[in-house]
Amino acid sequence: MESTKNLKNVESPDDYFEEYESLDVHELMLKDNPRVLAYKNAIFNKKDLFFNKIVMDVGAGTGILSIFCAQAGAKKVFAVEANKCSLLADEVVKENNFIDIIQVIPSKLEDVKPETIGKVDIIVSEWMGFYLVHEGMLDTVLIARDRFLNEDGQLFPNIAKMYAAPCQLPSMYDFWDNVHGVKMQCIGNKIRQQKKSKPEIMLVDDRDLLADPKILAWIDLKTAITVDLDIIGGQDLVFPCQQSGKLQGVCIWFEVEFPDGSLLSTSPSDYPTHWKQTSIPMPNSAEVVEGEPLAFRITLNRDMKDKRKYNLELIVLNPDETEHEIPCDCYMTKCIVTKQYMEIHN
Repeated sequence: MESTKNLKNVESPDDYFEEYESLDVHELMLKDNPRVLAYKNAIFNKKDLFFNKIVMDVGAGTGILSIFCAQAGAKKVFAVEANKCSLLADEVVKENNFIDIIQVIPSKLEDVKPETIGKVDIIVSEWMGFYLVHEGMLDTVLIARDRFLNEDGQLFPNIAKMYAAPCQLPSMYDFWDNVHGVKMQCIGNKIRQQKKSKPEIMLVDDRDLLADPKILAWIDLKTAITVDLDIIGGQDLVFPCQQSGKLQGVCIWFEVEFPDGSLLSTSPSDYPTHWKQTSIPMPNSAEVVEGEPLAFRITLNRDMKDKRKYNLELIVLNPDETEHEIPCDCYMTKCIVTKQYMEIHN
């Protein structure tokens, strides 16, 4: 028995580049300490890579990553920024006395001619959107890689991973059971009906995760191609519950890895970022117990009408009819026996 839940992409302004002309957006990102420090530390930890090298910053915004690269010893930094924020990046470069090293290029990356700047040694970019791929900027980074990066060049970050786990969503469910002594479950139901057509960007408490996460996607930026990003996930996943609770949704988050091995994580277990987490709320709450297997198929399909957006599809599967990992920690007899057999013979 399968049940399906389709979710449309997160709504955003029609003009992607105009959205990023708002200073409020850049202030939000610059005040996101885990985000900024992850990049700064990764760059400074690899000063030997940056020293006397040519760097491209794709989607440079206000230019802070370009400044980090220059501070790390880069010989030349091309800061590519398509919107009017490039004017501010120019001012930031002048304010920090890097005008001889950093060249702001006010253009879409796709419009920059390879012969105008030649090859670069390193590409730096903060391209991630909600649930990793919303906004579709990774496509631009891959174009930059193919056109401009030396064969032995480096990408910061170079690996991206997307995770999912079933969860409780008490703010969307339990709150309405008792609003200062008044039951309002009917309102909660209507709100969830309104939200069911798109994922919810919110902070999820790690204590509300019902199972260990599974990887939805693993993207190597050095080898990935654009067509790989059209359909993400789609595999059948079984989650053995690590605690009893209420199944109310599925939580999605991501992490990226840098060449020094450091991570920028948006996990519920890590310090919050402006990306928060993405939840797919269930229409109804269901009691689950420790050891119970939950099975889903989660697929992100690129919207062919607007390739910067994705449609999320959640299919609830029957765990009895879904293949389990070996070993599996769920309470089904076949999984208990298999796990015991492996423990005895290892």
